[in-house]
Amino acid sequence: MITAENLRKNYGKHTVLAIDALKIPAGEIFGLVGNNGAGKTTFFSLLLDLIKPTSGVIYSKGISVTKSEAWKKYTTAFLDESFLINFLTPDEYFEFVGKLYGWNKKDTEQFVHRFEEFFHDEIIGVKKYIRDLSKGNQKKVGLIAALIGDPEIVVLDEPFSNLDPTSQIRLKQILNDFSEGKTFLISSHDINHIADVCSRIVILENGKVQKDLIKSAQTLRELSDYFAV
Repeated sequence: MITAENLRKNYGKHTVLAIDALKIPAGEIFGLVGNNGAGKTTFFSLLLDLIKPTSGVIYSKGISVTKSEAWKKYTTAFLDESFLINFLTPDEYFEFVGKLYGWNKKDTEQFVHRFEEFFHDEIIGVKKYIRDLSKGNQKKVGLIAALIGDPEIVVLDEPFSNLDPTSQIRLKQILNDFSEGKTFLISSHDINHIADVCSRIVILENGKVQKDLIKSAQTLRELSDYFAV
């Protein structure tokens, strides 16, 4: 479904990403893990055509993401708060996103109300602008908005950060519940979260793939051993 070939991103003489070949099949919950500056957000930004590669290409269902916008019809993402519209309330924002995918207000409201426990009575029906919410609640708005429209591909950068432990556990259940028939790409600094939710995990370091692991009983140990060195 997603293929990267000879992908490079340079800033001046500094190479921040260098992936020779990477394939992510449909239906996979794909995890990226690495330290700060490893290239995780850069890879996602290239996949979403937010920045241009220095060389190489990313294909989404055979479509070069830099040469066509057809992939946008089946792809959603939440990388950070810049994806939100801060002068809207959460309800207004959800309705706006639903309209982008042809949902009416009722359909969107019914979908969003499925996540009342995750929202903890702090988002739906709250007459606050998104900019006035806590960082954690802003993240919750962005994460659930990324599920609206029944996307085939969902890209989430550090989805567990700024969430309290209860919300992290509920988010893992949400991701598991919505993973059927979808391809998730998830990054995190936290190897425990990645090991819990992802079926395949790639370790990035200095922009290069160091390990490509299929989840097993030993995965968390392998991740821990790698980063403990």
